[in-house]
Amino acid sequence: MSEQPPAYDPDNIFAKILRGEMPCFKVYEDDHTLAFMDIMPRTDGHTLIIPKAPSRTLLDARPEDVQHAAVTSQKIAQAAQKAFNADGILFQQSSESAAGQVIFHLHFHIMPRWDGVDLRPPGQKADDDVLEEHAQRIRDALASL
Repeated sequence: MSEQPPAYDPDNIFAKILRGEMPCFKVYEDDHTLAFMDIMPRTDGHTLIIPKAPSRTLLDARPEDVQHAAVTSQKIAQAAQKAFNADGILFQQSSESAAGQVIFHLHFHIMPRWDGVDLRPPGQKADDDVLEEHAQRIRDALASL
């Protein structure tokens, strides 16, 4: 096993979003979690869920923070599937670089999926108007659940 991972960095982009220092396309917020659109979506409706409590990965998070994030993830998945008439939902979580984690604040991906439609390549920023429209669709679906 490799050496201990670095400590949580309070200046990561998700921590800045939580403090209101960086903008996001908010979908949902409660006392424990925040859900917002991924600005480089792999699918239409690609949403991120983060706990408000700091942790780098799933491995160092408090169990109650994981629980809150899981409950919010289920809620967002149900709304995203409805909002985008998706055939399924891809739920993804990566912990540490070797697993593909890029931003070191625990986060979960909710990606609507359709039969026969591939994921977009990573790293392509979406238009802000599209992201806002997708966020609104999910917020509307949340309100009707």
